[in-house]
Amino acid sequence: MSEEKEIVSKEDTFDKLEIRIGRVLSVEEEPAAPKKSYRLKIDFGKFGIRTSVGRFAQHSPEEIKGKLVMGILNFSPRQIGDTTSDVLTLGVQFPKAESGEATFITPFAEAKIGGKLF
Repeated sequence: MSEEKEIVSKEDTFDKLEIRIGRVLSVEEEPAAPKKSYRLKIDFGKFGIRTSVGRFAQHSPEEIKGKLVMGILNFSPRQIGDTTSDVLTLGVQFPKAESGEATFITPFAEAKIGGKLF
């Protein structure tokens, strides 16, 4: 059985997303989240400093701070624990980790903060 979703147009889907690159400024545990998560402060350049809560706990805070990450800036904010997460940081399943635990999507080379994914 295929897990592929229906075909959609790029213009009606991807082009509506504001996916930008940012640099992680700080990492703290989000103690009120239902599962172990971090609260990240991410600098998206001219798009401002945003907060994201995500399940990136297979990484240490020291490993995450300063890294480039990709985030969707134009989704509605979500309340996670005691924090309003106003950017969705993109990731993929961390190898052999519990479902939902992620590792970051990050560029292969240094890129401009605020740069758009295309």
